[in-house]
Amino acid sequence: MAAATGETQPAKHQEVGHKSLLQSDALYQYILETSVYPREPQPMKELREVTAKHPWNLMTTSADEGQFLNLLLKLINAKNTMEIGVYTGYSLLSTALALPEDGKILALDINRENYEIGLPIIEKAGVAHKIDFREGPALPLLDQMVEDEKCHGSFDFIFVDADKDNYLNYHKRLIDLVKIGGVIGYDNTLWNGSLVAPPDAPLRKYVRYYRDFVLELNKALAVDPRVEICQLPVGDGITLCRRIS
Repeated sequence: MAAATGETQPAKHQEVGHKSLLQSDALYQYILETSVYPREPQPMKELREVTAKHPWNLMTTSADEGQFLNLLLKLINAKNTMEIGVYTGYSLLSTALALPEDGKILALDINRENYEIGLPIIEKAGVAHKIDFREGPALPLLDQMVEDEKCHGSFDFIFVDADKDNYLNYHKRLIDLVKIGGVIGYDNTLWNGSLVAPPDAPLRKYVRYYRDFVLELNKALAVDPRVEICQLPVGDGITLCRRIS
């Protein structure tokens, strides 16, 4: 809508749940319409549209990040993966479609009801057999896995998009579970662009609350000698950690 001055305002993103940090909405829309949507598998499009109707749709992985994860998993030839934080399963479906027929995903989330929104689409896509969904907090299960030597180094890729106040707790455990050469991806590591906001900036309560936890994670990953890292401004920021020791 035009401002009172008569100036035309930039068109906003049509993508529901969009988290792009690009300054130009038009440029982000261009990326979606030129490179993402034409290549988006039909099941992912269907799940994206279903999720857009959910009141918590801002929690979903953006379409461009879903495309990025799908290609990344193929590039590293991932077979055994884990996802912490599932929501309706858009990133989960992206992963499942990228894995070979005998690939596996251990999917952890505290809310099965949200997962079941996307489950019929996942089943129709023919990849539900790759998913082992567990409802409940992730940390107790991770602790059990860390105690089991057979689980050490057993995962090719792990994607974390869950409670930001536990990201460092997850990292302390996941570093043992991902294989050397494997990758952990932490989502939302640029956290709405709030990390460089001045102290008196008007931030939403949840953004302000989790901001310090994300800052703490980023500082810890930057000096962790066990991983190589790359922080990318895809979606709301994703940091890839490749385990080297």
